Amino acid sequence: MANYAGRGVHGQTVEVLARRILAGEIAEGETLNLGALQEELDVSLTALREALKVLSAKGIVDARQKRGTFVRPRADWHLLDGDVIRWQFAEGADPRLLDKLHEVRSIIEPAAARLAAIRAVDEDFSALEQALAQMVEAHGNPAASVAADLSFHRALLTATHNELLERMEVVMETGLAERDRLVHGGAHDDPVPSHRAVVDAIRSRNESAAEAAMRGLLAKAVRDVEKVRAQKKDSR
Repeated sequence: MANYAGRGVHGQTVEVLARRILAGEIAEGETLNLGALQEELDVSLTALREALKVLSAKGIVDARQKRGTFVRPRADWHLLDGDVIRWQFAEGADPRLLDKLHEVRSIIEPAAARLAAIRAVDEDFSALEQALAQMVEAHGNPAASVAADLSFHRALLTATHNELLERMEVVMETGLAERDRLVHGGAHDDPVPSHRAVVDAIRSRNESAAEAAMRGLLAKAVRDVEKVRAQKKDSR
């Protein structure tokens, strides 16, 4: 499902409701008091209902006669939706969510690197090299570093030439961006060598080396997050 791109009062209402529900402030199974929410958020009933339609499309709320609008069980939520992932990160990176993200990446990306070593074409190599160049240029610029990293992993998925794997970008992109903002906001090792190793292995058509290089990159990603966590713990 495409990410929600609403703006203005409507968009703000969606964001507020989504973040409250995903943070547990509005519990699963709870029936929403639309009148109270309308007054609190200072929006029209029409705007509120339109916002709830967005959340309904993502499996978060539902409406039934005699019961009204209520929060559906978490098992029904579209947890692979980019917005749902982003909303979970809204109040700061949840360590458990970052760990789950790493588990997903550790399953997908090594296999993607192996496929890329078989299927990548000139355009894919150009995209990967461009992302590496962006990483070099982004040194010391957290926002640019995040963008460069996203470009690299997007290019890697594209290089598999598997349209289903390419769609995993929607699942990974928001969580990966949040992870990168956490890491690139503090001291960290140069990311270029680990990414370069993946590209070199793909270019050499060495499937095993490409997979191993990606596993090494992901292991480094875990170490970077753990380092930031330790720094924050020590500073308390």
